[in-house]
Amino acid sequence: MSRAQAKTACVIGAGFGGLALAIRLQSAGVATTLVEARDKPGGRAYFWQRDGFTFDAGPTVITDPACLEELWALSGQTLADDVELVPVAPFYRLSWPDGTSFDYSNDDAKLRAEIERVAPGDWEGYRAFLAYSAGVYEEGYVKLGAKPFLHFTDMIKAASALMRYQAWRSVHSVVSGFVDSPKLREALSFHTLLVGGNPFSTSAIYALIHKLERDGGVWWARGGTNRLIAGMVALFERLGGAVRLSDPVTRIAVDDRRATGVETASGWRGAFDAVASNADLMHSYRDLLGLTARGRQQEKSLAKKRFSPSLFVVHFGIKGTWPGIPHHSILFGPRWRGLLADIYDHGVLPQDFSIYLHHPSVTDPSMAPDGHSAFYALVPVPHLGKLPVDWEAVGPVLAKRVLDEVGRRLIPDIHARIVTRFHYTPNDFAHDLGAHLGSAFSLDPVLTQSAWFRAHNRDDTIGNLYFVGAGTHPGAGIPGVVASAKATAGLMIGDLSR
Repeated sequence: MSRAQAKTACVIGAGFGGLALAIRLQSAGVATTLVEARDKPGGRAYFWQRDGFTFDAGPTVITDPACLEELWALSGQTLADDVELVPVAPFYRLSWPDGTSFDYSNDDAKLRAEIERVAPGDWEGYRAFLAYSAGVYEEGYVKLGAKPFLHFTDMIKAASALMRYQAWRSVHSVVSGFVDSPKLREALSFHTLLVGGNPFSTSAIYALIHKLERDGGVWWARGGTNRLIAGMVALFERLGGAVRLSDPVTRIAVDDRRATGVETASGWRGAFDAVASNADLMHSYRDLLGLTARGRQQEKSLAKKRFSPSLFVVHFGIKGTWPGIPHHSILFGPRWRGLLADIYDHGVLPQDFSIYLHHPSVTDPSMAPDGHSAFYALVPVPHLGKLPVDWEAVGPVLAKRVLDEVGRRLIPDIHARIVTRFHYTPNDFAHDLGAHLGSAFSLDPVLTQSAWFRAHNRDDTIGNLYFVGAGTHPGAGIPGVVASAKATAGLMIGDLSR
């Protein structure tokens, strides 16, 4: 038995990052306990069942299945034993107020036809952008995605590659250098929103998402994203891991710059050789480490950072089926740059919006009763620090406006068809997930908050305290937090082996 196999660890928070980390630790023989505040695992991938419908809280776009398959392979098992992944095509249907639509996929023949129809003359520019995306994918994801940046020298070593791909520029700026059509520029840059970033300010390195999708595809887990979470829990428990639900951690105990264990709301206390937090960064330092000098120091530092916006999500189930509405749609509004500036910079709740429409029952009818459809409509909104409105009052008004727009664009009698509906606001992100300012994606992924500038996978002062998830390197999104788990697990297993 290795020294690591004789050790114990606690992972706080059962989101994708926490689960992926717990699986890696348990696979290495580290006796791991996963502690979750809510009644179900998943974190942001929570779910609800109402009136026969299943509603995933999100995320709903599954990419790079290989990073998930790797978690099962660590113990000689296969992802398919627990989860059925179904390909989604097209990846997204993008549509604009003038009636133009664009089906986005990795089928070259179909994609070329779409580009030549919507953006004549931009095919060769697109091919050049794809080559650029492949380059940043190799440098930013394959080589650096699961590499911890603990020292500034790590950043210096990566600097030449980052500079070669002009990482200081925004994704939208780089895309605009390859294609001329405003619509195609939106189509090739909106992906940063999936990880909480503004295409006009997020580092061009995030253009790697395009290559990631092209190579790995876009997938759906049969039964919902929640079934992927359930499969990860099943794997972890088969390996011997322990899960505590409905018991929020209230304190990380620290003695002489070493984390010694955790305490929970129920009064339970556990002593561990290492502690890792998948909880919100600010919550971890301000609340769980608030009695320590390190916690107070980091609370002040984090308060100066830029956090990503929040989200407003309307979940609804309706009578009828809609085979003409694909699984993933983006309904762009009349503005793009100005809309995002209102959300990210000005803290304005705009009258117009762009909508991500999720329609899982078109791929997986089990998500709704027979003859019905499950949807959610999501719009980015400023976080609570920029827009401290009364969401109890604003929520129902905004929900109706969002549904009105979906009705105007796609389902004319939508209100008459609704069987069940509810909405989720920035207040809910703050309350349910402990998210600072109700942010949906933690730190804004600008260059000055990426890699070494993001929260480190191991704390700089408390030597056996670690972090995983959207706030750490490399960032948000399922591949991002799973990569952060790989980086953090490597550190923990190495440290525990000494």
